This record gives sequence, structure tokens and C-alpha cells, in this order.
Amino acid sequence: MRLSNTYIIVFTAIMTIIIGGALSLANQLLKPAQTRAIKLDTRTQILNAVMDLQEGDDILAIYDDRIDGFVVNISGDEITADSKGNPIQADKVNIIRNFKKKPEEREYPVFKFTSKDDPLKIEAYIFPVYGNGLWNNIFGFVALESDLNTIKGVSFGHVGETPGLGARITESEIEDRYIGKKIFDNQGKFMSVTMLKGEKKDPSMFGPHEVDGMSGATITARGLNAMLKEYLHDYEAFIKKIQRQEAI
Repeated sequence: MRLSNTYIIVFTAIMTIIIGGALSLANQLLKPAQTRAIKLDTRTQILNAVMDLQEGDDILAIYDDRIDGFVVNISGDEITADSKGNPIQADKVNIIRNFKKKPEEREYPVFKFTSKDDPLKIEAYIFPVYGNGLWNNIFGFVALESDLNTIKGVSFGHVGETPGLGARITESEIEDRYIGKKIFDNQGKFMSVTMLKGEKKDPSMFGPHEVDGMSGATITARGLNAMLKEYLHDYEAFIKKIQRQEAI
């Protein structure tokens, strides 16, 4: 039996409404779980830069107990509202959106990692970083000791780097190379930390501002170097301000 055009149009409209409604409902039902998953993943990355998390650790509880976040501008001054006057929180700053802005227009989250026994004692400062790898974006968190010069740890991630090559930036063997490295020289000049070309696997060959490279991942390494240099430099005003306060 041949169906009329009117029937087909009405049937299509009804099915579109039903399917659209079902998808909308599913999205609403799943949204809390998705939000929690994103929150958990971000907090895990932040904590991974400063401590070795164990299976079964209550990530959210540890974060709430030991992490205190705030936001600064490129001048190192704390800011409590965005450009539109809305309240701003460190863990809600969109790093991807900020990356597209000029450095002087960005909001820079800072996370303080406090002592388990003394919440007033700061053991490390953690800074988000973001950049471009070979195929897509790379990102991470860099934790500095309380001297705001020595790297306590890093936690890197990527969107689509090559497995076994650039994707190795997420492996502990690569991340551990940054521990103990310095971002300033003895005169206080900003140096960042550079991953060199090639892979020699001999820690004694590298200075305080250098780490071993990754074989076959030169472009990813360059992106990693640029990411650290840009973002740590953008935090320099804040870092210097805290260092001067600690020196008094």
C-alpha cells in the first residue's frame, strides 16, 4: 500500500520528537555521572603530580583535604572574578578555552598541596600546562617544591599522540625524569626544563634544566618543551612574588 506524503511527514516528525526526547532524557540522566567522572579524572591528574596514588585511595577526599586552589593573572595577582564579573574557581577554569586566549588575558589556576599533618604547611604548588603535540593537544600539571624552583613531580596527558612514541609522555618512566629538575638558574633567571633530542638513558649526562629525550618522538618533545616554557613563564610573576614573600 502506498503511503501518502502527509503520513510520511507526520510519522517522521513524531519519530524525530520521540528519539530527540529519549536522547535528551538520557543525556540528563547521564550528566551527573559524566560530571563526576571528569571531576575525578582531573583531581587524579593533579594529585598524580605530587604523590603516588594507590588503588583504593579516595581521590576526592584526599583532594578536598590537601588541595587548595585559587586563580591568578599573568601579573601574579589573585583574581576572584572573570572578565564578566562571575565568581571564578581554580578547578572550574577551562584550560582549553584559556589556551586560545592571549597570555595576558588568561586565567591561571594555582593549586597548593598542603601537609597531611599541618594544613598551613605548603608542600608544593601545582600549575596546569597546555600545548600542542604532534597530532593533537597535550596537557598536564607541574608541581614545584615549596621553593618554587625544584620540580616535585609532573603528570602529563595527551589527546592523540602515537602509542609507543609520543604517547610515552604519560608513562612514569618519562615523568620521573623531571623530578628534581630546576626551572630557574642560580641567578634566578627563568630557564624551564628542556627534553633533549634522542634518548641516551644516562641521567648523569643532563644538567639541572635538561631531561633525556624520547626516541622517535621529536615533535612531541618539542611540543612538550614549548608547553612547559610558555606556561611556567606565564606563572613567573606569581612565583617570584611568593619567593620574595618567603624570603622576608
